[in-house]
Amino acid sequence: MAMRRTAGLAAASAAVVLVAGCGGGGPQASGDQKLTDDKIVLGVLNDQSGVYLELSGKNSVKAVEMAVADFKAKYGDKAVTTNISVETADHQNKPDIANTKAAEMYDRRAVDIVLDVPTSSAAEKVADVAKEKQKLYFNIGAATTTLTGVKCNRYTFHYAYDTYMLANGTGRSTTEQGAKNWYVLYPNYQFGQDMEKSFSAAITAAGGAVVGKDAAPFPNTSGDYATYLLKAPTLNPKPDVLGTMQAGAELVNVVKQYNEFKLREKGVGLAVGLMFLTDIHSLTPDALAGTTYTDAWYWNFDARNREFADRFQKETGTRPTFAHAANYSAATQYLEAVQAAGTDDADTVVKQLEGKSIEDVFLRNGKIRAEDHRVVHDAYLAQVKPAAEVTEPWDYVKVLKTIPAAEAFRAPSADCKM
Repeated sequence: MAMRRTAGLAAASAAVVLVAGCGGGGPQASGDQKLTDDKIVLGVLNDQSGVYLELSGKNSVKAVEMAVADFKAKYGDKAVTTNISVETADHQNKPDIANTKAAEMYDRRAVDIVLDVPTSSAAEKVADVAKEKQKLYFNIGAATTTLTGVKCNRYTFHYAYDTYMLANGTGRSTTEQGAKNWYVLYPNYQFGQDMEKSFSAAITAAGGAVVGKDAAPFPNTSGDYATYLLKAPTLNPKPDVLGTMQAGAELVNVVKQYNEFKLREKGVGLAVGLMFLTDIHSLTPDALAGTTYTDAWYWNFDARNREFADRFQKETGTRPTFAHAANYSAATQYLEAVQAAGTDDADTVVKQLEGKSIEDVFLRNGKIRAEDHRVVHDAYLAQVKPAAEVTEPWDYVKVLKTIPAAEAFRAPSADCKM
C-alpha cells in the first residue's frame, strides 16, 4: 500500500505496547498488590447472535483474551496479578438486556470493566449502570456522541469512533468532491439518529444539501429496503449520492439492493456512513468498488497492524475489524493503568487514565481527554479497491489519507458534565 509505514516497524510486536504518561512510577511487583478482590475481571458485552455478530461479537472476546495473555507475558511475576479472567454476555442489541447484563457483570461476576457494547441505545444504558455502580466502562462498538455529551460520566470512556468522526470524514470529503445533494437513509434508533444529524451538519458545512431522508426500522427483520432505494432517484432535485447509515448485516442488505436496482447507473452514487472489513468481505469488493468511507483502523496499514492481524487470524481464522483491534487496545490500556496504579480501584484507575497519551497497535497519536473521556486518535479516509486490485484475501482497502487526531474528533462538548 502506498501509505503503509514500514521503516523500523518490521520487528515491532503488537504485544509490546508503548505507553506515554503512565504515571505512578514503575510497575508494581506482585507483592505490592492492592487489588480490591485479589483478581481482575474484564467483561465483554456485545452482540453475539445478531446483525453485529461478525464485526465484533465473539472475536472481540478473543481480542480481549489476547490482550490479557500479552499483558501476562510482558510483566510475568512483576504483574500486579496474574489472576485475570474474561467474562462475556450477549446483549442482543436490546437496551433492556444490556442494562440487566451490565448490572449482573458488575454485581455477580465481579467484573471490573465492561468493554465493547455496540448499539448506541444499549451503550447509553451501560453508561448509566457504570455511573451507578462506579465501575469502569470502555465503549468500543457504539458511535453515539452522547457518551461524551449528555451521558458522559466519570467511569465511561468512549474509545474507537463516533458519529462526528464518521461524518467529518466521509460526509465532508464526499460533498467537497462534488456530491452536493444527498439522500440519507438511517436506522431508526439512537445511532442512526445521531448519524443523520452529524452527516447533515457536515454536508451542509461543506456546501451541500440533504434533499431527502428516511428512517428505516431497526432491526429491519425483513431486510427489505426497496421502498427507500426506489424513492431516491425520483426526488427533486435528484440526489447525487445515497448516504446509508446502516451497519453490519443491515448495510450488506442495503448495498445488495442498491446494486440490484442499479442506482449507480441512474446517477445516484453511494456513500457509507459506517463500514467494517467484514461488510466488504460479505459483499465482495466489486459490490463496493470505489466507495469511500472513514475508518478508525485498517489491518494492513503498516507492519505493526499487520503483525497483530496475523496473530489474530491464527486465533480466529479471520482478519480483524477496527472493533477487534480497539477491544484489544482498550483491554491493554486498562491493564496497563492498573499496573501503573498498583490497584484496580476504579477512581484511582480513572485518574491514571485521564490525560494519558498513547501509541499502540490501535491508537496512533492517541490521547484520553480528561474533559469528556473521548479517546482521540488518527482516523483514515479509505476507499474500497476493485477486485482487480485485490492481491491477497482481506486486503480490500486503500487508505487515501490520514485524518489527524486533532481534526478527526469534535472538541469537548458543553453538554458533558463530569
